[in-house]
Amino acid sequence: MKFKINRGKSKQHVERTPWEKYQSEKRQRAAKKTNRVQRIGAKLPRLKQQKHRRLAQRMGLLIGIFGVILLVSGYYVSPLSHIGRINVVGNKVLSKQQMIRVSGINRGDSIYRVVGKEQKLAKRVKANTPRVKQVSFSVAHFNQLTIRVKEHATAGFVPANGYYRVALCSGVISKERQKQPTGSYPVYNKFNSRRQLSLMIQQYAKLPTKIQTGISEIQFSPTKANPQRVHLYMNDGNEVYASIPTFASKMAYYPSIAAKMSHKGVVNLEVGAYSYSF
Repeated sequence: MKFKINRGKSKQHVERTPWEKYQSEKRQRAAKKTNRVQRIGAKLPRLKQQKHRRLAQRMGLLIGIFGVILLVSGYYVSPLSHIGRINVVGNKVLSKQQMIRVSGINRGDSIYRVVGKEQKLAKRVKANTPRVKQVSFSVAHFNQLTIRVKEHATAGFVPANGYYRVALCSGVISKERQKQPTGSYPVYNKFNSRRQLSLMIQQYAKLPTKIQTGISEIQFSPTKANPQRVHLYMNDGNEVYASIPTFASKMAYYPSIAAKMSHKGVVNLEVGAYSYSF
């Protein structure tokens, strides 16, 4: 008797009970939870490190800000924030005390009365003191103030109410006054017009020093033909007639003309340039 054997493969489907399905799903959920807990646990050291680093950065920032506040506060109450010394450089006529007085800055004042206000200070000084041509302020070594000044040179003296006012090369008559003229400067006489006097002084300022020191007096001496004529008395005994607008350019010839004169006399520079004896 022969038996027929079926060699093909058969698939068997095993059906699970509801209880088995529940247990399988429970195991899967537990595995996922365990994996997630493990991942979170692995990240915890890094998260703690980042937290500590952020905390340290914040603390460092707060300490830095607090330190800056302490430094600034300490600086403001320290002697370094107040003027300790005042130096005046470049003054010739004006004294150190005069420059300090007109600047309005004193020892012990805050340096912030100077820092950032240099131009304002310079403007005030020049307005109050015509003698000052240029002035600058600088602070070094925290609290050492230096005032650098350049003065207008003296151009002569102008008689006024029994005194002599000082004329400056800028053409301005300063408030400085003295009883008698000093130095090798001319006296300006008979000038009724401030404008004419100022123009005359500015012309004088253009002359070489050698010619300037040779002039003793300058008088305003207008005529109908020349309303801007001036009459000069020279220290060498000569006299000169000239015109204000061309005074500086014409007086440049005076030394050579005077050298050729055999006797003391008059040099006329109004139109041309000629001389004659007294």
